[in-house]
Amino acid sequence: MQSIKSLLAIPFAKRVRKSVLNWVNNPIETQETVFQKLIKEASNTQFGKDHKFNDISSYEDFAKQVPIRDYEALKPYVERVVAGEENVLWKGKPIYFAKTSGTTSGAKYIPITKESMPTHVEAARNAILMYIAETGKSKFVNGKMIFLQGSPVLKEQNGIQLGRLSGIVAHYVPKYLQKNRMPSWETNCIEDWETKVEAIVDETLPENMTIISGIPSWVQMYFEKIQERTGQKIGEVFKNFNLFIFGGVNYEPYRAKFENLIGRKVDSIELYPASEGFFAYQDQQDEKGMLLQLNSGIFYEFVKADEFFNENPTRLTIKDVEIDVNYVMIISTNAGLWAYNIGDTIQFTSVKPYRIIVSGRIKHFISAFGEHVIGKEVEQALQEATEGSNIQVSEFTVAPQINPESGLPYHEWFIEFENAPDNLSALAQHIDKSLQQQNSYYFDLIKGKVLQPLKIKVIRKNGFQDYMKSIGKLGGQNKLPRLSNDRKIADTLYTLKLTK
Repeated sequence: MQSIKSLLAIPFAKRVRKSVLNWVNNPIETQETVFQKLIKEASNTQFGKDHKFNDISSYEDFAKQVPIRDYEALKPYVERVVAGEENVLWKGKPIYFAKTSGTTSGAKYIPITKESMPTHVEAARNAILMYIAETGKSKFVNGKMIFLQGSPVLKEQNGIQLGRLSGIVAHYVPKYLQKNRMPSWETNCIEDWETKVEAIVDETLPENMTIISGIPSWVQMYFEKIQERTGQKIGEVFKNFNLFIFGGVNYEPYRAKFENLIGRKVDSIELYPASEGFFAYQDQQDEKGMLLQLNSGIFYEFVKADEFFNENPTRLTIKDVEIDVNYVMIISTNAGLWAYNIGDTIQFTSVKPYRIIVSGRIKHFISAFGEHVIGKEVEQALQEATEGSNIQVSEFTVAPQINPESGLPYHEWFIEFENAPDNLSALAQHIDKSLQQQNSYYFDLIKGKVLQPLKIKVIRKNGFQDYMKSIGKLGGQNKLPRLSNDRKIADTLYTLKLTK
């Protein structure tokens, strides 16, 4: 029998879906409104004055006057904000800094303002409400929900709260969810990830868990601990667990492993949150891709990935994008980021409405030989090669082997298996064949005898967890890169003797 809470959730979800569809059905006008508002609101900031925002009346003006920047290029402005200066990138001061660990610039301080914070919370809420409106399933609102995330403990710097995004968002859980939400505040504050997971298992085992959410690799660790303790599948331990919410990485490489751990299929919702903004969420169960958030104080530009490093790459707005093209996503936001390169590459799966998938990182690719292999291609190749088999992959990463002891160079795949194949070379051949079909550059290099087909190196059980621990990035929002254009990760895996 449904409770009043779950019954009320359905009409509320339908109302929210109706309001979402208002901007979904008017995408170009919605983005133009967002653009004009951003320029107007920031015209008297230091950045606005430096880039003559008062003279900007069109997107074309903006593209001429505001160059694309990454964090390093925006850093002089950010440092002034961190020092406590007002009206630098956005009016007033931010209310938070989301602190992230950058690969090239050490710690990054991403501003979150009183205008941008509600869009993070609303998008996360709407993702669940759109699922309820579509499926009519709402009983899960009566059960317990877990969100595996960073510590909510915040520090203060010049009057601005500082912490990880997931920890900041923990302060904004709606009152009607607080009794249902897990883990407890005390457990969430535990810094050491392994200790925290054990404490989360202690707290959740006796509960009626209905929603579990987090980055797949860390949820997998939580599931494995539960299975170790109970000897049961997750679906047996949590009989009403029916919705998995995830973000940060592609779920497909984990799907077979998760279904085995759970013991049955559960619905899932994919999210695309980042410190810089909540960009997209899956709005329909049977459609590929996530709905791009066009009405969330973010103005989007796109540059074709293969043009990105040209001197003057063409900048596009949503009205000019095409399906299945790899784009670098550029954002301008009501947190004061302007023509900002977040480093992600995306592809559109649909333009009516605008839905996207994350295809990789502009820095995470392999092109040591001119092959331009991206994250989406290696994930799809592995998925195709293991489909219909009992092979289960826990985690993997790929690096170029430029100077092998003998023979031609090749791509080296480091794979940790939950259920390893009987024939490793046959799996390598399957993956290589799929990569050649997807990527014509790679095909030409193999056929032209510049590269030999890829080779697989097996990583021992929990090897990637040990690697992440060794570099101080175990748990939270940290993710293992799928691809590297160098041997840093590969060499560390060998140094730590994590290969079999």
